[in-house]
Amino acid sequence: MIVYLDGKYVDSNEAKVSVFDHGLLYGDGVFEGIRLYEGNVFRLAEHIERLEYSAKAILLELPWTTQELIDITCETCRRNNLRDGYIRLVITRGVGDLGLAPWLCPKPTLFVIASTIQLYPKEHYEKGLAIVTVPTRRINPAALPPTVKSLNYLNNILGKIEAKQAGALEGIMLNDQGYIAECTADNLFIVHKGAVITPSASQGALKGITRDTMFDAAKDLGIPMREQNLTRYDVWCADECFITGSAAEVIPVVKLDGRVIGDGKPGPITAKLLANFRQRVTREGVKL
Repeated sequence: MIVYLDGKYVDSNEAKVSVFDHGLLYGDGVFEGIRLYEGNVFRLAEHIERLEYSAKAILLELPWTTQELIDITCETCRRNNLRDGYIRLVITRGVGDLGLAPWLCPKPTLFVIASTIQLYPKEHYEKGLAIVTVPTRRINPAALPPTVKSLNYLNNILGKIEAKQAGALEGIMLNDQGYIAECTADNLFIVHKGAVITPSASQGALKGITRDTMFDAAKDLGIPMREQNLTRYDVWCADECFITGSAAEVIPVVKLDGRVIGDGKPGPITAKLLANFRQRVTREGVKL
């Protein structure tokens, strides 16, 4: 595998970051997870824009232009002869000393990995996923804005561990007020009386690219969609439920905390949104 690292395309065995890099020492950096479908990097411009906004929010000045980041991402895919896969683009604060001071890091580190990924077995896309509510709460948006896709993922990792301990592959994370924020790595939606509802970013949800695509798909299909505060009760009593993410795509959820959602099968509105999403993935983005 070929990896882009600080201006060079190198073999993955040679792609090494310094132990003094603040991305490693402090989780000081930002990243994007991007999908490649049939040679089309899905919504790449939107991903790069979110990356740039995340960097700006943490006062990380980027020396690359938007087009340079797009070109680097596409070239990494080409060098790996990749037509379908998953891309991880990471920018750290860079190499510094053992102190926190980011101004002692003279330049950021950039690396891009283009490979394959499969988060969930195929049967879950067809039959639905059973998830749980995890004990770890989502960080308050006033402490760390969820719109910043940073390398600080310990909060989500703890939630993922707790979901696995409960025998589930994914878990819902509540915020400090008890409202649903998101899942450990995915956004959550419910369908209630024909309308699609999802938590807002102000409740701790990441503004996911696939999440945004669901809003576009719903508009195309004439399906009402809105942001709203949600509790577990709302999920238990929903007609349908599904989760979205760049890596996970769109997966129906049929159980929460052992309680059956709807009739326990993937619902018709979820299926329509998924079909619309699959039509978009090869035409909305940047061709290699």
